[in-house]
Amino acid sequence: MKWDDFLQRSGEWLKGNGPDGDVVVSTRVRLARNLSRFPFLTVANPETRSQIEQYVRGRLQEAFPTRDFQYLSLMRMPMIDRQLLFERHLVSREHAVGEGERGVAINSDETLSIMVNEEDHLRLQAMRSGLQLDLTWEGVDQADTELEKRLSYAFHPRFGYLTACPTNVGTGMRVSVMLHLPAAVISKQMDKVLQTLARLNYTVRGLNGEGTSPVGDLFQISNQATLGKSEQDILSEMRKVVPEVLKFERSWRHKLLHDEPRKVEDKVWRAYGILKHARTISSEETIELLSALRLGVHLGLLSHVPMAAVNELFVFTQPSHLQKIEGKALDPEQRDVVRAEFIRKRLP
Repeated sequence: MKWDDFLQRSGEWLKGNGPDGDVVVSTRVRLARNLSRFPFLTVANPETRSQIEQYVRGRLQEAFPTRDFQYLSLMRMPMIDRQLLFERHLVSREHAVGEGERGVAINSDETLSIMVNEEDHLRLQAMRSGLQLDLTWEGVDQADTELEKRLSYAFHPRFGYLTACPTNVGTGMRVSVMLHLPAAVISKQMDKVLQTLARLNYTVRGLNGEGTSPVGDLFQISNQATLGKSEQDILSEMRKVVPEVLKFERSWRHKLLHDEPRKVEDKVWRAYGILKHARTISSEETIELLSALRLGVHLGLLSHVPMAAVNELFVFTQPSHLQKIEGKALDPEQRDVVRAEFIRKRLP
């Protein structure tokens, strides 16, 4: 594994050039799948887990022989490397810190990753920059189709795909859209948004997904129900919900800029000043300031700052990325110093 590749480039979903990129950071579609010939991982012993990993790895190599895929065994990987994959959104937190034989297949532009032995035997996920529901779905669906030619999935004619967690039974599909909603937060309107999403059966999480709270005005919304709905039903519902949130956020951005231009400009330029000149800065403060910076770029207040650079800083300033860049372990205080220096160099 050439970790320098990860440190010298960013995944496609971080480029900030997707549709509706002023509000939508990324789109993700995830499928949960299990094999009919093996028990669920909740009751599988270490030997069975190993058999599943070896069997699936072989089928992955058959399904994608000519694509630029690489397969990584997490069990034999140092924690810092596993954490980097998590910070990159290529594996879940549970997959990074779990035990037993497990792995992940990743393509070169990081638009597709396939986790083996996470909560289910397989977790396929596709990610794209901006709001690209159809393209993201097509990517993961094609990969699923190729694997289903070689694997017998656990499927029930009435219930659909069978999964370790009952909430995933049916399509096994989760659609997530990461939204940047600073105006809703500044205007104290976010509670209304969250209440509306909850009534519509959508869950809201933070930057790093399940188990994380929203920081930096970044919110991941995803569908809760999969049973009794087709994949197109889930996508269709998301197509209706997300544009309403975008309209709401944009209207409040316009209102803030019209009613309180100095307040908005001050927030943006203070964030830029701290990020550009700080000598030590924590991860939490960095995310909050980058949120203000991102808002400033899309409002035209920071025309010299590329959106891709801001999006990348959300990921590259996290602990494992910084330590891999430095080539050594760093304690929290050292990371804060290295983080500040890294930001100063990367911000134009």
